[in-house]
Amino acid sequence: MAPVTPVVPQNIIVHLGSPNSFAQNVTVSFVDYIKNVASSEIYPTWNENALRANILAQISFALNRVYTEFYRAQGKDFDITSDTSIDQKFIFGRNIFENISRIVDEIFNNYIRRQGFIEPLAAKYCNGTTVTCEGLSQWGSEYMARDGFSYLDILYSYYGYNIELVINAPVEYITESYPGTPLRIGSTGRDVIIIQTTLNRISNDYPLIPKIAVDGIFGTATERSVILFQQIFNLVPDGIVGRATWYKLIRIYTGLLRLSELNSQGQTLYGFGIPYYPASISSLDGEDFVETLVTFTNNESLVNQDIGSSIDPNNESEVYLLQFFLNYVAEFNPLIMGVNSTGVYDPQTINSVMSFQTFYGLQPTGVIDDNTWNLIYDAFVGIQRSIYSVSRTVDIKIVPFTRELKLGDQGANVIFLQEELNFIYVVYGTSNSVIITGTFDDATKASVEKFQENEGLPVTGIVDETTYNRLLVVYTDAVSSIYTSKTQFKDDIMLNDVDTQFGVRNVGGNN
Repeated sequence: MAPVTPVVPQNIIVHLGSPNSFAQNVTVSFVDYIKNVASSEIYPTWNENALRANILAQISFALNRVYTEFYRAQGKDFDITSDTSIDQKFIFGRNIFENISRIVDEIFNNYIRRQGFIEPLAAKYCNGTTVTCEGLSQWGSEYMARDGFSYLDILYSYYGYNIELVINAPVEYITESYPGTPLRIGSTGRDVIIIQTTLNRISNDYPLIPKIAVDGIFGTATERSVILFQQIFNLVPDGIVGRATWYKLIRIYTGLLRLSELNSQGQTLYGFGIPYYPASISSLDGEDFVETLVTFTNNESLVNQDIGSSIDPNNESEVYLLQFFLNYVAEFNPLIMGVNSTGVYDPQTINSVMSFQTFYGLQPTGVIDDNTWNLIYDAFVGIQRSIYSVSRTVDIKIVPFTRELKLGDQGANVIFLQEELNFIYVVYGTSNSVIITGTFDDATKASVEKFQENEGLPVTGIVDETTYNRLLVVYTDAVSSIYTSKTQFKDDIMLNDVDTQFGVRNVGGNN
């Protein structure tokens, strides 16, 4: 799966006044900024659990400002202000309390977010006495800590139980998201994909803007959509995405999803569903597909075609689906064995089922009864609910390998191969673009060879099982990596070590 996690900035630029005031900008390290805010906002004599809860809220709020480019999208040259009516108290040059400094050093690259969302939570707060708000009460957190509540309990109490703590996010130097040069007819690549996906989301609320294909190619359709966006939002309608248009896109996108608010609709980690197309081996060429559609949506946990409460081990399509679920869960749980997608309830699949049953406290019989099936299903949906969402839907087809593809072959498998190669070309440039014809022609062979060379595989131009599986992994990563942050944060970090009991995700390294 494509790894996705924001990074923490090394530095943050603070405007020492209200956003529109003529005030000094100061650049400080993010760690020192949080130490200053914490020393200015809360009392060092408070219970440590209250201190930690408040500091995590302060970190998350600041990261949200950076993540959404809240001020840069307004044409400002800073990341956050010291105006306490809208941001956090920052007193340039002040002394830092020792115990606060110690805590910040421990947790400055941790933050909270809503489950399934990528943006750090806009964790608003107030003192809870002279001022109240919908977020955390500073004094209320202290009273809770005195009563024995942990910092996580305090955060859950004020922000809800659908938050999670991200820990060990890496620290990097980050720059503004604008690519540096205008994008126009003929431009290609990830930045064009960002424009296209952003326009498509905005078009939900501004239907005069037409939906466009997300292909990473700035063609006439994308230009027309950009022009209409520029006309609606009073920009020069030239069809070119320069700095002003780029940041207007981000500002409107952020506003529509309320990414800077506690009630954010959320920037999802992955903006696609996963239709699963197991290849039928009943036909000689393997291209007569038996479709079992699995789509995870915001409103329905799982929609499938009459899966029922269990599966028939003699039904090839249902076994394919079982193997897909097992492999999916195995990616997140090393104690569960993965399987080859064969459509056959073979010894390997039985062993995988037994490993699943053992982990979930069932008798390891290797038999798929209703209880086992429901647990496998729930495990899959639980991972989906935690990590994926589809406010936009882009299909990823997972087609198990059935036979080699080579020069002269034709059919649906070749079409899928060509789609993969094109997407990999747009995102990573490690293949060549090809015309989707369904025929394995010389151009397709050359693209496969380039991919094999870049991946360190034997350069044969033939898609054997090893090449096929690697193509699928890279293609899935390519699709998922573009449906992430539209702003400054990176999208190349892995989620792992999920502690479901406490909602903690270690995303940057070892604890």
